[in-house]
Amino acid sequence: MAWRNHSAITEFILTGLSDDPLIQALLFVLFLGIYLLTMTGNLMMLLVIRADSHLHTPMYFFLSNLSFLDLCFSSVTIPKLLKDLLSEKKSISIEGCLTQGFFIFITAGTEAFLLSMMAYDRYAAVCHPLLYGQVMRTELCVRLVLVSWGLASLNATIIVFLAVNLDFCEAQTIHHYTCELPALFPLSCSDISMTVDILLCTSLLHGLGTIIPIFFSYARIVSTILSISSTTGRSKAFSTCSSHLAAVTLFFGSGFLCYLTPPSGSSLGLLLSLQYSAVTPMLNPLIYSLKNKEVKAAVNRTLRKYLL
Repeated sequence: MAWRNHSAITEFILTGLSDDPLIQALLFVLFLGIYLLTMTGNLMMLLVIRADSHLHTPMYFFLSNLSFLDLCFSSVTIPKLLKDLLSEKKSISIEGCLTQGFFIFITAGTEAFLLSMMAYDRYAAVCHPLLYGQVMRTELCVRLVLVSWGLASLNATIIVFLAVNLDFCEAQTIHHYTCELPALFPLSCSDISMTVDILLCTSLLHGLGTIIPIFFSYARIVSTILSISSTTGRSKAFSTCSSHLAAVTLFFGSGFLCYLTPPSGSSLGLLLSLQYSAVTPMLNPLIYSLKNKEVKAAVNRTLRKYLL
């Protein structure tokens, strides 16, 4: 790798969330709880969708992939955070830093694309209910998921390639709790102007490429819902989209603000990062199950099947 030849440092220091031992202990308990809830909730969603034939539909196929991504996303960031909260020295090797950054971009990027695909699924269900089975065929759903992984992998590869070719000379403190690559670039003693421009362009293309389909899907959905004459029909149509809309708002709201603002290690930036990397993966199973009668019924059937 290029940095191996001319970087004067071999590791980075993460500032983490706090230097106070008491606060670190409290944060450890908090994030351990969040991680355990995330694992339990998403594994339960995967098990229920897998075990219950009533949920073998396109919507729940996408939801099972979302649960898998949330498991991966949390596991990329939170275990390292928990380790650092118990350590005096919060260090990470350059190789480890680039690896963590790569997988953060893959999992977060794939989730963004997947949420976009799920918006199209909701559009097909609400706007073309009679053709839904023909439009959202199993083959198409699998291809959409594979495309999501492929595009996110390409984006992550480009960004990590930019980081690999930077020189890191003296500054080695990352003002963050993870190796977010945007926070890594200011530490370089290379000229990063072109690198930052490319990062901004790829982030904008990625963001717009996912949010625009969601916007147009929901524009058509809202138009269709408003054309329904009965209040019951409108309520039922909206209920099929409300969970997905809440997940989109949580993920994209904090994600866009985090990646489209300069990396400074500010409290707001850390909170936004924690929102989409730790809190959102924990909340997604709750969002998709609390108001979903199909999931509740499937959970009851699965529990009776395996526990009784």
